Amino acid sequence: MAKTIRATQIGLTYIDQARRNKGWAKTEKAWCDLALTSESTLKRFWAGQPIQQETFISICKEVGIDGWQELIDTNPVLSVSSYINFSVYDEGWVGRNVVIDDLSQKINTFCRVILLVGITGIGKTALAEKLFEKLRGRWIEDRENFESQEKNLDFVSVAFQWLQRWGENILPDQCQPKQLRQRLLKRLCEKNHLILMDSLECLLTGNVDEGWGSFTDPEWATFFIQLLAEPNCSSCFILTSQELPTQFDKAEFDRYKNHWFCQILKGLEIQDQIVLFRNVKLNYQLDIPDSPLRLIGQVYDGHPLALRVIVGDIKQNYKGKVEAYWKENGYYIENVKKDLDAARQLCATDGYDDRWSLDSYTRTLRRRVKERIERTLDRLKCDLPDAYLLLCVSSIYRCEVQESWWLTHLEYRGYSKQRQQDSIQALRDRYLVEDGGIDDEDERLVGQHNLIRSVAISHRLNLSKSK
Repeated sequence: MAKTIRATQIGLTYIDQARRNKGWAKTEKAWCDLALTSESTLKRFWAGQPIQQETFISICKEVGIDGWQELIDTNPVLSVSSYINFSVYDEGWVGRNVVIDDLSQKINTFCRVILLVGITGIGKTALAEKLFEKLRGRWIEDRENFESQEKNLDFVSVAFQWLQRWGENILPDQCQPKQLRQRLLKRLCEKNHLILMDSLECLLTGNVDEGWGSFTDPEWATFFIQLLAEPNCSSCFILTSQELPTQFDKAEFDRYKNHWFCQILKGLEIQDQIVLFRNVKLNYQLDIPDSPLRLIGQVYDGHPLALRVIVGDIKQNYKGKVEAYWKENGYYIENVKKDLDAARQLCATDGYDDRWSLDSYTRTLRRRVKERIERTLDRLKCDLPDAYLLLCVSSIYRCEVQESWWLTHLEYRGYSKQRQQDSIQALRDRYLVEDGGIDDEDERLVGQHNLIRSVAISHRLNLSKSK
């Protein structure tokens, strides 16, 4: 974690005079560029909030001040504060303002655990990091990414590392789960910790009898239920996951529903998609609903990662010329749009012969989008072959259809009603099924995200070849 410092009020006054002498605004773009920082960081600087020390020094240096040490606040309460480094969130962020405001309010009041869930690439980590930026100033920040194969994922190992990192002296006889849990809870109740736990799905497992989505190490479930049960707690966890930890759906967690919240993330709204394109100076026909960029946003269901990969492709490999990108790749988008229109306007829901390639028609899409979705489906195939089969065979449907249509594919293969329901519930718990409401026949509608369907189609074809 990077060391952070903040300026005293007198220091800010001194710096303010220096920037006036240069004729700069408080968030001057030239100042940001020279100091290698962002406008949002300058805003935090002027608000007297801690920022990374090297950035603080650069801000002072570029405005003509060398004696930065004399300007910092040495308040010991704030000296323990630290910032995590952002791995995904950057100034290309757009949208989700209502969600950010709502989650920030929850964290600042009663919530101790925020769950951000959704399919891969939908923006869970970026949203978590955006929350960290918005909340900065009074928290001791930390993070764990459980996707790393080198990490020990059991509760004892992680709790021990956290406490050591925070300067706690842990004796050998205090390394048992109960002792570590009590020590960690005491620390979290007394100090303001904001902790990001990324890729929580890596901590989850299950079996046929008890279902999937349980913590591999039950000590994690015990820890979270005791965290929620504490009379007073000053800390908060933000968890990102492609799967819902099923313990949070059980009665013991429901008792503390004011202390935790689950936010399901979907794609960016149309206006946010337009802002994303405009932020990177791609303004090509954005006012026209069926223009290339608008069609890309629509066909990809506003999927943030896919849209940013495509934007990067246009900027780097096509020199920002949308027309050139569309001339070479527009066919793939138009092909999917045609299938979607046929499904909705002509009720041609059966797309058995569709061969979508939303995930793979360029090298960057294959590398940054397809590979991530493939990992999700490979995990599903390994853990839950019934659910994997259901996802693949149901990729024949272009849009939402009755849930019973999906289950028929398992029924005629001899699957019991219980196995059918368990399979589709497993897909729901992984957000690989999208609920489409209730139709006129009072039947539940379900569908697949266009990107998920694109990959599932190729898996279905491979299943057919292997027979």
